Amino acid sequence: MRFTQSFAPALLLLAGVAQAASSWGFDDGTLSVVAKKGGAGVKEKINSKSPLSKPVTLGSTDTLKLILTATDNGKGKRPHQAFVVLKDQDTGLEAPFPLTVKESGKATVQISHKDLPVQFLLATEPLKASIVIGSFGSAKPLDTPVFNIKIETDSAVPPPAYEKPVRYGKKAEIHHIFRADPKSPPAVISIFFALAVVAALPALFISWLLLGANLNHLPKAIGASPVSHATFFGSIVAMEFVFFLYFTNWTLFQVLPVIIVVGAATVLSGSKALGEVQSRRLAGDR
Repeated sequence: MRFTQSFAPALLLLAGVAQAASSWGFDDGTLSVVAKKGGAGVKEKINSKSPLSKPVTLGSTDTLKLILTATDNGKGKRPHQAFVVLKDQDTGLEAPFPLTVKESGKATVQISHKDLPVQFLLATEPLKASIVIGSFGSAKPLDTPVFNIKIETDSAVPPPAYEKPVRYGKKAEIHHIFRADPKSPPAVISIFFALAVVAALPALFISWLLLGANLNHLPKAIGASPVSHATFFGSIVAMEFVFFLYFTNWTLFQVLPVIIVVGAATVLSGSKALGEVQSRRLAGDR
């Protein structure tokens, strides 16, 4: 079942609002409320000119039955659409209930609590019931209130729960809570890896000696290209220092610009320093 705030106007547009000689209506309207437990029911005559003065009570086990004959210019006829529209007078919510109509125009509908939306079961004021009849052609459609319904729920049963649907609109401001900054690893792990690096230095020096490293070439290298060798060595030390700062207190955004500058200096000076070493090797200076 669909609920809408403007069901009746949509039907009137479909049926046509042009003034014409004929118009839709209904005759022999009868409203009855039948109790499931066989209690005293209610039966009223209804018409399109004067709605009932008192609301009809619909209990939790009752069934409301409506019988009428749809007429076009006073003659029984089957319309294209015929509805009983219930409306909550506080919120304006409407729920249409289609009538079952025969070719003769005789129409019936039955309504009980299970057919009603939850909002209607929680309504504090009686529901407004209207008859809406219309069809194709020039006949004027009918939209008229005929009675009110007071909904009564079982006091022994908890009231139904209802949550308002989510609507597009302004929402409350969202305050993000970010995670705490990552902490440094335990001191024991840091000390362990620091000692591992220090222990690797003797192995590096021993490897240089076994491979024939010749420190006597150091003065020649510095003399031939002092700026490139000094810058290359200094950039390597600076890069290690940057990593140390990142490990202690610098953030990634502080480290990246410095790494780019130091890295560029390493590449430029290293190419010239290693080129000088290669030229001496090719000259036979080993």
